[in-house]
Amino acid sequence: MARRPRGKLDLDPVTVRKARALARKAGRPIVDLAQQHTTVSVERATLRMAGLGGADGDGIPWANRLLDTVRADVGLEHGVALPVWDALVRGEAEDLATLAQKAGAGSVRFRLPEGRDATRARSAARKQVGAGLKRIDARRRERERMVRKHGDAPRTPWIYLIVATGDIMEDIPQAQQAAREGADVIAVIRSTGQSLLDYVPEGATREGFAGTYATQENFRLMRAALDESSAELGRYVRLTNYASGLCMPEIATLAGLERLDMMLNDSMYGILFRDINPVRTFVDQRFSRQVHARAGIIINTGEDNYLTTADAVEAAHTVTTSQLLNEYFAKEAGLEDWQLGLGHAFEIDPDLPNSFRMELAHALLARELFPEAPLKWMPPTRHMTGDVFRGNLLDGFFNLVGSLTGQGILLVGMMTEAVVTPWLSDRDIALQNVRYVLNATGDLHEDFNPAPDGFIATRARQVLGETVDLLEAIVDDGLLAAIADGTFGLMKRPADAGRGLDGVARKAEAYFNPASELLEEAQ
Repeated sequence: MARRPRGKLDLDPVTVRKARALARKAGRPIVDLAQQHTTVSVERATLRMAGLGGADGDGIPWANRLLDTVRADVGLEHGVALPVWDALVRGEAEDLATLAQKAGAGSVRFRLPEGRDATRARSAARKQVGAGLKRIDARRRERERMVRKHGDAPRTPWIYLIVATGDIMEDIPQAQQAAREGADVIAVIRSTGQSLLDYVPEGATREGFAGTYATQENFRLMRAALDESSAELGRYVRLTNYASGLCMPEIATLAGLERLDMMLNDSMYGILFRDINPVRTFVDQRFSRQVHARAGIIINTGEDNYLTTADAVEAAHTVTTSQLLNEYFAKEAGLEDWQLGLGHAFEIDPDLPNSFRMELAHALLARELFPEAPLKWMPPTRHMTGDVFRGNLLDGFFNLVGSLTGQGILLVGMMTEAVVTPWLSDRDIALQNVRYVLNATGDLHEDFNPAPDGFIATRARQVLGETVDLLEAIVDDGLLAAIADGTFGLMKRPADAGRGLDGVARKAEAYFNPASELLEEAQ
């Protein structure tokens, strides 16, 4: 009796289950580590959730000023909430903003309350932070109402286009025009270097390098502009930004408050490509993903970046390994399948024989391993040469793979990638390329079935097997050791080094954070 095929690639379900079990086993110690620590950004995010905004005359947010004073007086290991709300209950200031200003001026001192004082501080903190979470809940319901009112993108994959001039006032008309040309998701990439700032800039920004600063006001302005576009076009236009770097939890909170729809949020990107301390990253990532889960935000992970530093053929299994780890970390934090925009990319050297077939194999493997996830498919960048005609053709092949394998989110490739910041005309040509391929192929993925023992299926099963081997090694040695050894993206990042380590504290026995409690209770 013939064996019944399982999916288009006939993947062995036992092997798939084993891979997921290994990912859980490798990831569990990292979750334990995250639960045992806090960071300055987690504590500042709690203050922001409670409504603290604004900045002093030097542009340093009041959340930073207040946290720094509390930390100097009583340490970080107990959390910021007890000392802050104890001061408010005692009448040191009438509200958080005034308390932060007094803290910045050095006119208030903080203590760790005990007994009834601690009980009153906990109650007040939960009430105020809970009100912030309710605002995030309201923004999620608002999104759902707008999707029902205006309709959603008429097809998948969603067309995802990057806009970022450095000037939010210039970004807005470019984003609106991109939506008119067919973009379903607008991503405003951040100014170079913002991920290394240990504070979130304040207000609307008019200058940035290769991107626009992620601020609450910039979020608000772009969201309002795309709401206008949604009404004009009769479909809800989604907004993306970046919850990564040293302020990941705070930016995630601001995104929830301003109704962003997607956020770049990868478990290891900041470690590997920004040299941010691994412990800091994993602690911040877990909190930020809990916020995303509550806000109904889709995350985009960054496995595509591994293939810009490592060979896309030899390192294909590291992408799949990271996807499985990202899936585990995301679901443990409360995210659902429809929120997992797991990343992968079209980065094999096009001069390599059978490169297109291997790209098909890798993309289809991701699609079949994560059938309910809106995978984020990234265009070629590493092998763009400046030949715009070749680049546009290569992007067309990328779009074709996206159609053949049923990707969920397709980032628009630019023929001028790595040459110049794209002009509006470049974006228009790139969008024409996407529209032609998707319209011409329609639901071609329904008809595409590679031969069971052919090149594509064999390559996919090979990558899955190598993924299991790597996960077994990670379980034996530990994920932190694997990161330190350069397993992912050839970047070696030890757990006791990297930026932001001084902002990490092991929780004391009496640690209290109302945001963490409320988010955990909701899972």
